[in-house]
Amino acid sequence: MGRHREFNPDEALHIALQVFRRQGYEGTSISDLTDAMGITRPSLYAAFGNKEDLFRQTLDLYERQHLCFAHEALQAPTAREAVERLLRGYADVLTDPMNPPGCLGVNGAVACSEASEAIREELIARRMVNENNLRDRLEQARSNGDFPKDEGPVDWARYVVSIGLGMAVKAASGASREELHRVVDFALRGWPTVLR
Repeated sequence: MGRHREFNPDEALHIALQVFRRQGYEGTSISDLTDAMGITRPSLYAAFGNKEDLFRQTLDLYERQHLCFAHEALQAPTAREAVERLLRGYADVLTDPMNPPGCLGVNGAVACSEASEAIREELIARRMVNENNLRDRLEQARSNGDFPKDEGPVDWARYVVSIGLGMAVKAASGASREELHRVVDFALRGWPTVLR
């Protein structure tokens, strides 16, 4: 009969998420993870695979638990409201006092060397999915008359995502939730209006 695991894998994954979020992918060692999770290296490898596999699992958890607002935000009645909900929701996630400040995806990618190219590419691919989802929402808004015909959904999606990435860096550097909401206020001042 096999031995029972001496730890709860779900709890351990949540702890790993916090460690990666605080230290980034490359800044986190296996020892950092096993110490924080209270498990041995063999237990980590048996439950989660290698460090790269574990990081991908924490990314999935982060998206499910912390970025789940994004899908609902894109369902807002107007494109402007969708963008506002996205940016304000992201500002709230970035500054949640129960978690390390900043974004797992941004903190994880900022200092990736060639040795971590696969992780960097993974983070870029996930970011592009979000950017493309926003682009699709803006294209839908343009075809519905809720976004100007002469404005480019691709450019606006890139702009909004860039604002979000900048807010993530600011949050990791200590910016408050109120400061990030002011950034959103300023970003929305330039939102294009539809001439009726």
